[in-house]
Amino acid sequence: MDKLRRVLAGQEDEDQGGLTEVLDATTLSYSTRIKCFLVCFACGIFCSILGTALLFLPNGMPLFAVFYTVGNAAALFSTCFLMGPLKQLKRMFEPTRLVATCVMLLCLALTLCSVFWWQKNGLAILFCILQFLAMTWYSISYIPFARDAVMKCFTTCLS
Repeated sequence: MDKLRRVLAGQEDEDQGGLTEVLDATTLSYSTRIKCFLVCFACGIFCSILGTALLFLPNGMPLFAVFYTVGNAAALFSTCFLMGPLKQLKRMFEPTRLVATCVMLLCLALTLCSVFWWQKNGLAILFCILQFLAMTWYSISYIPFARDAVMKCFTTCLS
């Protein structure tokens, strides 16, 4: 009966399994998490820059798409070190970030599809540009009032 009362009151504290506890637990020290974030983020930036440089090689488009996409994914994954994977996933799919997250993840996949399956290089570049824009929009959603400031800036410039 007590369990029913807790559930109805919204105080259910049932064990959700060991995986949830492991993923929520922060076993790394603060300095270690910052170092891992910086290393993973730097690797992501390096891969993106390397991919951009490989674009100018003959038949470098597949390498560009792979390195650029892996770089963006690594940069996105790096934030898991700061707040933990589950909290990161929850924040990614909050209503304020949902569209940017879905566009970003979709463009990550479509970039690779356009190079390897459809073999459309122009489409791959378009999806890389959309990756960049979606990642930027997603990133500034963590800064208070940054989206409003960007929107106001563009509105002022365009009118």
